[in-house]
Formats: sequence, C-alpha cells, structure tokens
Amino acid sequence: MTPSAARQLFRDGLRTPTAGWCRGWTQANLLAVPSSLAYDLLLFAQRNPRACPVLDVGEPGAFRTEIFAGDLRTDLPGYRVYEDGVPVADLSDVTRIWRADLVPFLIGCSFTFEDALLRAGVPMRHLEAGTNVPMYVTSVPCRPAGALAGPLVVSMRPVPAALVATAVKITSRYPAVHGAPVHVGDPAAIGVADLAAPDFGDPVPLHPGDVPLFWACGVTPQAAVMAGGIRFAIGHLPGHMAITDVRDHEFDVA
Repeated sequence: MTPSAARQLFRDGLRTPTAGWCRGWTQANLLAVPSSLAYDLLLFAQRNPRACPVLDVGEPGAFRTEIFAGDLRTDLPGYRVYEDGVPVADLSDVTRIWRADLVPFLIGCSFTFEDALLRAGVPMRHLEAGTNVPMYVTSVPCRPAGALAGPLVVSMRPVPAALVATAVKITSRYPAVHGAPVHVGDPAAIGVADLAAPDFGDPVPLHPGDVPLFWACGVTPQAAVMAGGIRFAIGHLPGHMAITDVRDHEFDVA
C-alpha cells in the first residue's frame, strides 16, 4: 500500500497501529507544540538524539511538511492531546484544535528498520501477534532542555539470542530512526519492572531463547510533555504513526 492510500484510510476513520504498514516507507512520530516551546523541543532533541532524531519540522500552523504530503491533522490513525501535561483525549481528527502557533515535529520511528530486520530473518514478535509494539518508561533520565525534561522511553523487541548481533548491526545503520539498541538483556537494569505490563502499546510473548532488545523511542518527548506539565501539545497515539513519503532505504547509512 502506498502512503497516500494508507493516509486516506486513516482520514476516513480507521484507527490501527501502523507497524507493518506500507513496507519500505518511513514512519514518523508526531509532536506538535506551541511556537513558544519549539526551541526547547529542538534543543531537547539535539541533546537526546537517540530518542528524538528529528526528520522534519514544519512552520507554525503548518499541517504538512517536506516529507509528509498529507494532512497532519487527519492522516494519522490516532492522536493524543495533552493539557497541562495530562493526556486528556485520544482522537482520530485534530483539525478543530490545531492552532496557528503549533509547530509540528516529525521524529524518527523504529518501525522504519523493521523491514530490514525481517529481510535478515530477525522475527518481529509484535507483527507475528498482530499487535502494537510494547513501549516502556525507563529510569534513565534524558538531558533536560528548557521546559522539557523526563525519562527515556524505549520500545522492546524480543530477538533470538543467535540473532542479537545481527539485529544490532542492522539497526546501527539507521541512526536517524533510533539506530542500535540502547540496552540488551535485563529489563530491571533500566527500571522496567514487568515486560508484560508496557506503559504504551501491547505486551508480546518472549519465546524460549529470546533476548529482550530495547531501542530508544520517539514517545520520549511526549513523556517530557507529561513530566513538564506542558500547557498544550498534540502527539501521535503511541504506535499510530505518520506514514511519510520517504523511503526507508534513504536512512540506511551503510
């Protein structure tokens, strides 16, 4: 499916996690913040590049960017609205609340390297189960920037032990979409108490011999919005991404 066809489905009201959608096309996290906060977010991203690799930034009030030809207000399958740092609504259309001062940031997503992992024989357990990828708030602090500070959020994919090195090598070629894992193995070492209880997304089973691999996640700036009590922001519903008009291979630096 092409990105434009997928975006039409979402515009028509389909709500679904986008892992596995439009294989070969890059997906992105969305966070739109008031222009008064845009520099803080840009600085936060610069100080935390593994979690917040910025792919594109729109002008204030814009609902398109260079890499996204659709409408950022309607063409994602889900949005999360924040007021005073609190998630107050999950919506399928944010046209009515999109403000003239909102600056949209598109941030790299680890779904982008999943096709390369699959081609190398690395299984994706969430795709096998037909669920959203699990995401966890860690005990690892991000570097603060202005009004934004908070914990690192990670996504987790169980990988057979014999394929861990392969997964690390492949994803390291995609630094603009989180790159190599930030942690391999024991979840407790990064403050994740229970893999069966993700903070966002859905749990996935670990098969015998699987090792949990954790990648920095683009939900991290939404965690900073919550921690900072930011007055107003619009993000994507975790796992419900913006499907861009850029090909995955454009971010492969090998």
